[in-house]
Amino acid sequence: MQSSVRTFTMLNLLSRIRASHVTDAFKSVCSINKKWLGMGAPVSSYGTKCDDTMMVQHLRKRIHAAGPLTIASYMREVLTNPSWGYYMNKDMFGQRGDFITSPEISQLFGEMVAVWSIHEWLKAAKPDQTLNVVEFGPGRGTLMDDIIRVIGQVGDLYKRTNVHLIEVSPTLSSIQEEKLCKEISSIADSSETNPHASDSNYSESASTSPRDASNAGYYKEARSKFDIPVRWYRSLSDLPLMPAVYLAHEFVDALPIHKFQKTKDGWREVLVDVDDSATGPYHFCLRLARGRTPATVFISDSEVRDHVEICPEAGIITENIAERIKCYGGAALIVDYGHDGIKSDTFRGFRGHKLHDILCEPGTADLTADVDFSYLRKMAADKVAVFGPISQEQFLKNMAIELRMKKLIAGSPEECHQDLLTGYDMLLNPKKMGERFKFLALMSRDVYAADSVSEKDPNDSMPAGFVPAF
Repeated sequence: MQSSVRTFTMLNLLSRIRASHVTDAFKSVCSINKKWLGMGAPVSSYGTKCDDTMMVQHLRKRIHAAGPLTIASYMREVLTNPSWGYYMNKDMFGQRGDFITSPEISQLFGEMVAVWSIHEWLKAAKPDQTLNVVEFGPGRGTLMDDIIRVIGQVGDLYKRTNVHLIEVSPTLSSIQEEKLCKEISSIADSSETNPHASDSNYSESASTSPRDASNAGYYKEARSKFDIPVRWYRSLSDLPLMPAVYLAHEFVDALPIHKFQKTKDGWREVLVDVDDSATGPYHFCLRLARGRTPATVFISDSEVRDHVEICPEAGIITENIAERIKCYGGAALIVDYGHDGIKSDTFRGFRGHKLHDILCEPGTADLTADVDFSYLRKMAADKVAVFGPISQEQFLKNMAIELRMKKLIAGSPEECHQDLLTGYDMLLNPKKMGERFKFLALMSRDVYAADSVSEKDPNDSMPAGFVPAF
C-alpha cells in the first residue's frame, strides 16, 4: 500500500539522521525566554520625537514630493531601502537581535522540513532528477544548514542537489554564506544580473520575466560543506524555470501590505503622512485617504470586516510559485504566523523582542503583519493542489517529530537534554509557537489532487505532514 510506503520512507529518512548530532546553532539557544518571541511584551513608547535620521529625512522628502505613502510603500522603504533599510545592513535574529525563529530554537524544526522536502521530492521526481531546494528569505541560513545536513545523510542525494537562496540583503547573504559554504564565493556583477538592484521601489511584482534554465540570474555562488552548489538571487523571477521544492519560512509576513478602513463613504486606504506638529510623538502619522486609491481594487465585494490588510505581492509570488510547480513540477511549503481570512488589524513592529510602534524610528525595527492564508490559497488553487493551513504542532507531530526527539535525546550528552526538551516544547506547545504558526503546501496535481480522495487509501491523497505518518 502507498501509505505503508510513505511510512517506510519517513521512518527511513528519520533513521538516517545521526542520533548524536546536536547542532552548534541549537547549543547557542540555552535559556529560551518567552519574551524572545515578542509575546506579552510592552509597546515601546517615547515622549518626544526620535532623531532626525537619514531614513526619516528620506521618507519626509518623498512624502513632500509625492504625497502620503501607502503602508506598502512605507514598509518597502523601511525594510529594504538599499542604504537604510532594516534588513539590509544588520543581523536581527536570535537573542541579541529583535526576534527568534523556529530553526534558531531547535534543529528538530529544520530536520522535519528537510525530511518533508526529500520525501515529497522522491515521491514526485524521477530517481536521477536534480533536487533543487529554493528558500525565500533564509535569515542566518540556519534552516538551510539543517536541510543540507540531512540531505548529506541520504545516500548520494547530495551529488544531485542544488540550493537556491532568494535574498536581497547583502549583510544576510554574507552571513548565510559563512554558515553554509566552505569556499570563497564567485560574485556576479549585480548590474548585469539585476538592473533594479539599487532601486528601493523594486519588488517581485515589478520584476522581469522568468529566466530559462540556461540563463543564470544569480548574483553570487559558492559550494556548501557537502559540495552542494549554492546560489543567491534577488527575486523569484531571476531563478531558472525548473522543478523545485520551494520553502518560505517567516518570509510572507514581512512583505508589504495595504491597509483599509471601512467608512460611511466606502473603503479608504490607510496612509503614512508627515507629522511636523510639536505635540505628535513621531515624525509621521497615519491618515485615511480622501478617496479611493488604486489598491482598493484588491478588496473583495463580499468582504464583511471593517478593517482589512491585503498583500498583493504575496499573492503574486504565490501565484508564480504555483505556475512553476504546475509547469515544471515540485512542491512548496509556506510557514508563517497568520489566519484564514478572519483577522483585521495585525500590522506591528518588533525591536529587541518587544512590540515597537510602526512609526517610531523607522528602519530600526522589524515590520510585520499576519499572513492571510485564505488569500494565498485563492491565488494558487486553480494551478496546484493546496493543503492547509494546519498548525505547526499538527504538522510536526504528523512528521513523527517525537521519534526524532527520542533518538536525539538517547544519543546526546545529558547536559543537552533540558535544552532539547525546552526547544521541543517551544515548537509544539499551543500556547507558544505550536498553534500560532501555520503550514500551507502547494503540490503538483500530477501527484496530488486536493479535490479528490484515493478510494484505496485516503491518506495517499495528502502530502506528508498533513496526515499522520502512522
